[in-house]
Amino acid sequence: MSSLDGRLAGRVALITGTSPNIGGVLASGLAAAGAAVACNDVVAEHATGRVDAIENDGGTALAVPFDVTDEEAVAAGIEAVLDRFGHIDILVNNAVKFDTAGVLDMTIERFRRQVDIILGGAFLLTRTVGRSMIERGVHGSMINILSTAAWQGQAGNIGYSTAKSGLINFTRSAAMELAPHRIRVNGLTPTATMPDDPDLAAGFTTAIGKAAEAGMVDFAGLNPWERLPTPSDYVAPLVFLASDDSAMMTGTNLTVDGGALAKYWPQLPARPDAGIDE
Repeated sequence: MSSLDGRLAGRVALITGTSPNIGGVLASGLAAAGAAVACNDVVAEHATGRVDAIENDGGTALAVPFDVTDEEAVAAGIEAVLDRFGHIDILVNNAVKFDTAGVLDMTIERFRRQVDIILGGAFLLTRTVGRSMIERGVHGSMINILSTAAWQGQAGNIGYSTAKSGLINFTRSAAMELAPHRIRVNGLTPTATMPDDPDLAAGFTTAIGKAAEAGMVDFAGLNPWERLPTPSDYVAPLVFLASDDSAMMTGTNLTVDGGALAKYWPQLPARPDAGIDE
């Protein structure tokens, strides 16, 4: 991440959902680029643990654990960030709930909770942080973490796919509303992701292997690239969207998926034994 040093110097970022996998790595990436980072998660230990990791690497961070669906808690958490840093320049809506179920099996309560976290949380954070940016004259950047499941139908994942898809047009609509205030709103689309952490990676490898054996989707086998992306692969694109380098980008999306969405559906990857560069 050294090439990103200083790109976000002097800026304050708030990122939701800083669990040890994608969100936590993204938070560390923002800090490595020079931002002070407010780390949110509904599990307090995830937020405080990521703050410890950032501070151990010489960065500046603040833990703000709260439930992104709780309007009062969101307001209090954002106020804590403003009290500490004075402003928020970057918002990353990453909070998510993984609850894999299909339309025939999922209860309405589970469906509503999943959609509320992913989509309702993005609404509350965008509204509250957006107001703070306008009040302070901040020309900020907001990034909504989407998913390849937002762009394609996926059996057995109705709540997640529906909520992530809703974020696509939420991103566009918020971008149009906030453009007069020079606040940009974009999406970043990851896909099935191999954790950087070796312990998490081992569990993920076992899980996707069992899914493939059971005749479900073979994420690793069907990806056109020679490997699945890791959270570290998303850091540079995220910093790009957060920085002035993407000053004329708003209401759009940046996809980092190894070509998963570009592939025609019956195509199986043809990988030569050599000659593929990362």
